[in-house]
Amino acid sequence: LPQRLASLAAAAQEETWQSRQQLQVQQQEMARLQEELSRARQDGERWASALQRAQREALEREATRGAEQARQQELIRDMKERLLELLREKDALWQKTEGIDTPMPSPVPRDPGLCARCHKDFRLLSRRYSCRWALGAVGMAPAQHRDGSALITCSLSRLCQGRVCHTCSVDMGKHGRCCLICYQQRHPQAT
Repeated sequence: LPQRLASLAAAAQEETWQSRQQLQVQQQEMARLQEELSRARQDGERWASALQRAQREALEREATRGAEQARQQELIRDMKERLLELLREKDALWQKTEGIDTPMPSPVPRDPGLCARCHKDFRLLSRRYSCRWALGAVGMAPAQHRDGSALITCSLSRLCQGRVCHTCSVDMGKHGRCCLICYQQRHPQAT
């Protein structure tokens, strides 16, 4: 019996030692897991603070973007208002200039031997032309020329009849030639 008790005691001691070893291993594993948990919590806190910072920056960017968009819309509104003002001013100036009469052509010089525009002396090689352009634009009516060609005359005004040289006149096709002053009055875009 003492041998049996001794073997049982030895087996119990061995079991106790193994249990202590397992307990020690488990305690080490638990310490390692607690350390990993602590590190994970720290990482989680770091990520949470980074997320909060990113959300705050996104909100700030959105607020600045909204403010910038509001400024741009206000600028666009101001520019549209200014454009409308300028268009109204332009229309007012245009209406004022519409009322201004265009200057009449210079009177025909008394000497019929000189060009009405450049005062060049008519000679054998410089031909004189009579301006065939009507001074007014109201009441245009066709009339017959001596040679049978149609000539547009104005019932409310008379022809310029200025004597001009070839250089100071413009060819009007079937209607003959007219002086530059009359042509420029009728065709301001040509000046």
